[in-house]
Amino acid sequence: MSTAILLDLPRQHRAGKHVGIVSICSAHPLVIESALIAGRDNQHAVLIEATCNQVNQDGGYTGMTPLDFRQFVEGIAAKVGFDPGKLILGGDHLGPNPWKHLPADEAMEKSRVMIAAFAAAGFTKLHLDTSMGCRGEPVALPDETTAERAASLAQAAEGALPAGGDKPVYIIGTEVPVPGGALEALDHLQVTTPRAALDTIEVHRKAFAAHSLEDAFARVVGIVVQPGVEFGNEDLVVYDPAKAQALSAVLRQVPQFVFEAHSTDYQPETALAGLVADGFSILKVGPALTFVLREAIYGLDQIAVALDLLAPNETVALAMEELMLREPQHWQKYYHGDDAALRVQRHFSYSDRIRYYWPHPDAIAAVDRLMTALGEREIPMPLISQFLGTLHAAAAAKGQKIDARSLLLLAVRQQTDLYSRAAGVL
Repeated sequence: MSTAILLDLPRQHRAGKHVGIVSICSAHPLVIESALIAGRDNQHAVLIEATCNQVNQDGGYTGMTPLDFRQFVEGIAAKVGFDPGKLILGGDHLGPNPWKHLPADEAMEKSRVMIAAFAAAGFTKLHLDTSMGCRGEPVALPDETTAERAASLAQAAEGALPAGGDKPVYIIGTEVPVPGGALEALDHLQVTTPRAALDTIEVHRKAFAAHSLEDAFARVVGIVVQPGVEFGNEDLVVYDPAKAQALSAVLRQVPQFVFEAHSTDYQPETALAGLVADGFSILKVGPALTFVLREAIYGLDQIAVALDLLAPNETVALAMEELMLREPQHWQKYYHGDDAALRVQRHFSYSDRIRYYWPHPDAIAAVDRLMTALGEREIPMPLISQFLGTLHAAAAAKGQKIDARSLLLLAVRQQTDLYSRAAGVL
């Protein structure tokens, strides 16, 4: 799981090459399979990251530990024939977020156990995110506190590295967007100031040095900043290079670094390419991938009903609505409005909180019922046009039979290929 491609990103940017890497932030097996097939077909590395909420020593919402997740991804890679030497695994938002309801000492101890498990399992890209307050603390912490806690996590990771493996690269940053998109209106989004970015680097440098982690700090390759991109339930702020010009220029002063751009989901390709050109070389995408997958599943729902293969009361959409109403913990505090507005958000929000439900046995059973009903039959092109319009051109271009499973993979592939083109991979 070589880290060379990550360590080389700053040099590529300094040389004027618009080259980046796409970070696939998803634990959905079809998303991962599609991304690995694309990497196999195009012979490029694939970076897959698990968040602290998805995967941790307690199992996260996927039920997987870091070692479980590595074996899960490697199993898919073997199935599709992807070269494991081109697989990079990352841990995203590693810090106290899952335990911020606890006092800081307890939350940070659990965080150190978690990051040690990620490091021991061979994850070689580790995002240190200690920016949130824990019980009794303010929501946002002073940079010095954040940096000290980040250094303690790096120390735990360095102490857990397997013998003979690549040493991990680290991502730092105190202006870290919340996982999964914004929780409020986006009319006050502020681009990180150059001074804030430089101060973040310096305060982390000092904190790492205080822990005798100079070697680890030399492998800090990226800093998370706010370039002026974000999404909410139905809002999208598209990248404006002019507003980030001063921030982008900071990289000339810190040649060790590139920027990592979070919340790039739903950005148009031109905006993504602009981010890469301006040094936001690591493009993270997650909810947009399960969003298009959900679109495809719901489209296949309607196709199965049109073909009399499913009754209207047997659709995945109906099963998901029943499940989300019965177990509202993953969406209830994020969505607001009357009953009609909540129903729309549960299924169609850009924030895609529905993604938390796909590992649920009831959701798996509903999708399995749909896929069994459609089987390997050829999906008629007119029905693809009607219910999966965004896939029609790509499906037609294949010039061959296309079945339901292939359409799901194609939906994700269109998104990952868009990102890969923007990152200069395709």
